[in-house]
Amino acid sequence: MTTHTPRDEQDASIIIREAAGTGTLLNVSGNSTKAPMGRPNQTDASISSSAMAGITLYEPAELVISARSGTPVLEVMRVLAAKGQELPFEPMDYRSLLGTRGDPTIGAIAAMNISGPRRIMAGAARDSLIGVRFVNGRGEVVKSGGRVMKNVTGLDLVKLMAGSWGTLGFLTEVTFKVLPKQERMATLVIRGLDDRQGIEALSMALGSPFDVTGAAHVPDRDRRGGSTLIRLEGFRVSVDYRMNELKRLLKRFRFMDLLEGVGAEALWQSVRDATLLTDRGERAIWRVSTAPTKGPDLVAQVARSLDAQWFYDWGGGLVWISTAIDDDAGASVMREATRTFGGHAILVRAPAEIRSTLDVFEPQPEALMTLTRGIKASLDPAGILNLGRMYAGI
Repeated sequence: MTTHTPRDEQDASIIIREAAGTGTLLNVSGNSTKAPMGRPNQTDASISSSAMAGITLYEPAELVISARSGTPVLEVMRVLAAKGQELPFEPMDYRSLLGTRGDPTIGAIAAMNISGPRRIMAGAARDSLIGVRFVNGRGEVVKSGGRVMKNVTGLDLVKLMAGSWGTLGFLTEVTFKVLPKQERMATLVIRGLDDRQGIEALSMALGSPFDVTGAAHVPDRDRRGGSTLIRLEGFRVSVDYRMNELKRLLKRFRFMDLLEGVGAEALWQSVRDATLLTDRGERAIWRVSTAPTKGPDLVAQVARSLDAQWFYDWGGGLVWISTAIDDDAGASVMREATRTFGGHAILVRAPAEIRSTLDVFEPQPEALMTLTRGIKASLDPAGILNLGRMYAGI
């Protein structure tokens, strides 16, 4: 299969325009570190942003950075760190979970709206994304947004492209708002709580005025207890004060430890990248979003029917669940659980033959699916970009 690696926006425009004219289906990618995700899409050729790299604008005083879509995320983070800044949404790295290699690109972060534990405070990637340039399915270059956040009327293409998984256009440049890097990180670890108690503690912490930036609950292997993790970040004096107040607020939960340094960083990285589930063998991985207080009930229903392992992030609003790979990898049980308790489930990891026969993303109501088809048709009328990656035929 032919792989196109345009060096600039004009190259990409020509490649896509010619593909649209011939009906050539294109797989849109960066460095393919997340290629095993989504439905196996129908393709005749690939177009990769891997040759389109480099920081195009960085204004530390304005807290804004722009980069070509193929720029490695690590390069963006290195440039920001040199000025004491960071991407506020703490993007997840899927490589360990998916068993892939290469350097994740900043374009993929935008295209898949990838966020980490800090989303509960800083929002998702799309909330920091303030500008995009992309080539649509007609081969037209489109620019939306800019260097400042502002209200817009009409269709917000910046937010539309975030999480579109390359189905609406080939991103060539992205612009993010950034934040100063926090001086100190400290994690309160409460031990021995079951799922419901853990989510209760997280809800109390998140409802407090102490600016929690990480809230996760990791059950023990026997599921009788677990570790409840509450992270604070900021200036040292501020973290000290807020941590002491948080301990007072949660004193009835008793068994508390304070974790800092390399150990704490590694722990949150394992939460961020869901590597807490990678030692379960060759199993399917689901990413379920629901109301935090519904998380334990949803998990309990799933566990009654499936051999499942799990942990909670985002205060219980995000549940990572691993299931055995057999039949539908637990899809029917998972869909029934989201119908019962609300939310949506994405099948993140499973063999291609399973992903090709299932709804990898939560099925949309027909009215919303009609809207999705209409947006796809307006930006990619020939249907050549990542066809079927998210939903069959779209």
